[in-house]
Amino acid sequence: MAQFLNAKDTISGQEGRAYATVNGVNEEMFYIKKLEAKIEKEKAEIKALGKRGTQVKAKGWKGTGSMTIYYVTSFFRDLMMQYVEKGIDVYFDITVMNEDPSSSIGKQAVILKDVNLDSVIMASLDTESDTLEEEVSFTFSGVQIQSKFKQI
Repeated sequence: MAQFLNAKDTISGQEGRAYATVNGVNEEMFYIKKLEAKIEKEKAEIKALGKRGTQVKAKGWKGTGSMTIYYVTSFFRDLMMQYVEKGIDVYFDITVMNEDPSSSIGKQAVILKDVNLDSVIMASLDTESDTLEEEVSFTFSGVQIQSKFKQI
């Protein structure tokens, strides 16, 4: 029997939650507009005798991400100031949950481990914007899939 995707089982982008865990304290990240984290394989190029083409072999990975957030929190500026003022570089986890109650595929929860900020906007003004937003880029060095969507 052929299976197909029912439109009702797609996940609404608004039906999610995210939490940052810093030193055991959870910060609900309700101000996120968009978050994307990806893993990119690092590959070595391998040349072999008798083969004209270049082969590749995975040798590691790198986790990078970015968030578009509404400019309504000082949370990330506070983390960056710990580095600026004291030289303390803060690493933390972000848990991202996708759970749309109208979908039958359940929820997925992914934990990004050892998140480290790349850059933070420290101050912002924009007379042409209805709402202030900021881009926050980061890296992470671990990932855990805590729960998975059901197979359809």
